[in-house]
Amino acid sequence: MILVCGEALFDLFAEDGDGGKLTLDARIGGSPFNVAVGLARLEVPVAYFGGLSRDFFGRRLKAALETEGVDTSLVVDSDALTTLSVVGLDASGSPAYSFYGEGAADRLIEPGQLPALPESVDTIHLGSFSALVSPVGDALLQLARREHGKRLVAYDPNIRPTVVADLAAWRGRLDELLPHIDVLKISAEDAETLFPGADPAELARGWLAKGPALVVVTRGREGASAFTATATASVPGRTVAVVDTVGAGDTFQAALLARLGETGGRTRTAISALGADTLADLLDYAGKASAITCTRRGADLPRRAELLA
Repeated sequence: MILVCGEALFDLFAEDGDGGKLTLDARIGGSPFNVAVGLARLEVPVAYFGGLSRDFFGRRLKAALETEGVDTSLVVDSDALTTLSVVGLDASGSPAYSFYGEGAADRLIEPGQLPALPESVDTIHLGSFSALVSPVGDALLQLARREHGKRLVAYDPNIRPTVVADLAAWRGRLDELLPHIDVLKISAEDAETLFPGADPAELARGWLAKGPALVVVTRGREGASAFTATATASVPGRTVAVVDTVGAGDTFQAALLARLGETGGRTRTAISALGADTLADLLDYAGKASAITCTRRGADLPRRAELLA
C-alpha cells in the first residue's frame, strides 16, 4: 500500500462571463489528493493522510476519496476550513493559481498527530506546499525522517510561489528532505524556478549524491528523464489535444509509483538496480497517463484500463 500525505482542496476554475461576471467551476484537487486518486484508479492500494475539514467542501473531498477506493482511516478531521485554489488558464492551457488556505484544515497537522503506520504500507509519497508550510510541513519532514529506511519515500516539490513566495524556503526544505527520500520527481519548470539557468541533468546528479536513489525530471510536452547512480533514460513527450495541464504532474507521479510496483518493485534496493530500459518503460507509462489527463478538464486522472488500451 502507498500512503499519500499532503493537501486536499478545491480548484475553482475562473472564466470571464458577460457583463463582467466571473464563472467559477469547482473541482476537487490538491497535488497529493490527486496522486491518491490516481493510484486508486490505477488499482494500487492507497491510503491518504492529511487534514480534512468538516465543512461542505471537506465532506465532499472525503467522500470523493472513499468513492475512489482510497483508505481514509488515517484522515485527521478538523473544524478549520478547506483550502480553495482559484485557477486561471492562459492561452496554452497552463494554470496560474491563487490560494486561499491560511489556517485551513490541510495545513494544521501537528507532528504529534503522525500515525503509526500499518505494515502494509511500503511507500510514502509527500508533495507540494504541505511539505513546506507549518505546522504540517514539519510533521511530514518528521515522518520522512522516521520512516526512511523502513519504507520507500517519494517526494514531488511541486513549487507554488503563490503559496510561499520565499524560494529560499523551498530550497531549504528540499535540502532537508533529500537525505530522507528515495524517489525525487521534479518538473523542469520547478527546477528552473529554484535554480535559474542550471542544467536539470546536473541538478539531478547532485541530488542523487545527497540521498535519492532515483531522480525523475519531467519536461511537459518534451518528455522526461530518469537518473540513478548507474543508469539514465529519456523519453519524448506525446502529442495530444491539450484542454489544460492541471493534474498532469500528479498523474505522472501516481503512474510512476504504480509502475515501479509492477516492474522493479518499490524498494530502494530494487530501484538502485534499475537499468536504462526499465527506466524508459517507467517514463513512457507515466507519460502516457499524464497525456491522457491533459486531454480533460481539471485533474481527471486516467484509470488502469485506459493505459492498457
